[in-house]
Amino acid sequence: MTMTHKPYHFVAIVGGAIAGSVAAEILADHGIHVVVIEQNKKPYGKIEDGLPRWHLEQRKQEYSRIDARLRKPGVFFLPSTRLGRDLDFHDLCDNWGLSAVILANGAWKDRELGIPGAEEFVDKGLVYQNPFIYWYNHKNEEDYTGPRYQTPDKALVVGGGLASIDVAKILQLENYERALRARGVETDVYELEKKGVPAVCGMHGIAPEDLGVKGCLLIYRRRGQDMPLAQPPENAMLDQIAKTEAIRQKMLRLAQEKYLFRFQDRRVATGLLVEEGRLVGLKVAETKVEWGKAEPVAGSEYQLRAPMVISSIGSVPEKIPGVAMRGEYYDFNHETLPQYGESDHVFGVGNVVTGQGNIRSSLLHSQEVTTKLIENYIGVGDERTASARFYAGAEARGTAQAQAVRDQVQLMPSLSYQGVAAIEQRIRAFQERVGYTGDYDSWIASVTPSITSGQVNFPTDIALEATRQSSAAFYCAACR
Repeated sequence: MTMTHKPYHFVAIVGGAIAGSVAAEILADHGIHVVVIEQNKKPYGKIEDGLPRWHLEQRKQEYSRIDARLRKPGVFFLPSTRLGRDLDFHDLCDNWGLSAVILANGAWKDRELGIPGAEEFVDKGLVYQNPFIYWYNHKNEEDYTGPRYQTPDKALVVGGGLASIDVAKILQLENYERALRARGVETDVYELEKKGVPAVCGMHGIAPEDLGVKGCLLIYRRRGQDMPLAQPPENAMLDQIAKTEAIRQKMLRLAQEKYLFRFQDRRVATGLLVEEGRLVGLKVAETKVEWGKAEPVAGSEYQLRAPMVISSIGSVPEKIPGVAMRGEYYDFNHETLPQYGESDHVFGVGNVVTGQGNIRSSLLHSQEVTTKLIENYIGVGDERTASARFYAGAEARGTAQAQAVRDQVQLMPSLSYQGVAAIEQRIRAFQERVGYTGDYDSWIASVTPSITSGQVNFPTDIALEATRQSSAAFYCAACR
């Protein structure tokens, strides 16, 4: 890259999805050079690996937005490089000579189930949401080598948010697809998700109950109307809160009617059921909900046996060697300008700051629009709803944080030409190590896997289509 203007500032962003790509764009548009360090081969984060693969339109639009940002002149892309494994945190912050480091690596670690001894049974009857959905999205790829999971009938899901409904839907769609194929009915999870289980069964003259699927059970510690499926406006009045609660109940009811999963509210897991070294269910107690808190009711405990327990109770940032923690989160001291510890040049943007998922933190616009978007997400709304705005809130929060970081960076001493050249040399060495040649679109095409078993894989198809439509004019000038 030839430097043509001053001052010189160079920022490393760890994580290339919504928050990271927004930050890269804002910085690059102000003449600040950026390297986006991404742990995966592709930068799409939970858009690719957290959303179940039937969310075609949401995924397609967000891929396009992220791609456009990372093609910006002045942006280097460094894939397949994990902080704490391939790159030392303190080395990056202290020895690279960067103006600033921004952590935008999201919230990928599942919050623990919270029952003593539960972690001993991970993959022995206990599964967590993030690896489960990752497997579901990638299981048909020829080069997938990760854990393999089953989707047994009558599984138990512990959760209550949108992600837990995703998990319940995966279980239901997989089980009904198998049951219908056993009856000679050719269908797939995409048709079942779009039309709903009863409708697809009805098309073939089959009653869903005749297929023998009992359905998974989703339990939630508070009341159904407390599920975070829709949010009231800020400073909501009592009538607005009541309206929101009614909307939540409606969404839940429609989702159950369409996908036929079971649901019990006011239930909390209190213990483990273990047989022959495997988790075979949970001890569960009823709860009493007062002032938003759910407390177990004495003497109400009973057993819920299940062939698999999936925990979907939230995500927090992954621990990274060298990064100080404050409880479950990194040690950021402010949310508007999230500054790491006492450092004056390490910051955070997006979900890594609070641990909130993109979906939940996107609820910043009007209640009416949000409700329609969430309904569409769950699969019970109008499919014509424009999903381009679904992540508007996540982008807005990331934008505000990135702008605050930009203002801070611009106040810092500029780097010398030699300092910038040394940073570029480090980046190129890492790029060469992972086989990245600097052509962003060619790289995305090369790491988009082939699919086994002839099934459609929406992430793959979208990436290929984006590559076909891209032009050399969009190639990242900083990476030539």
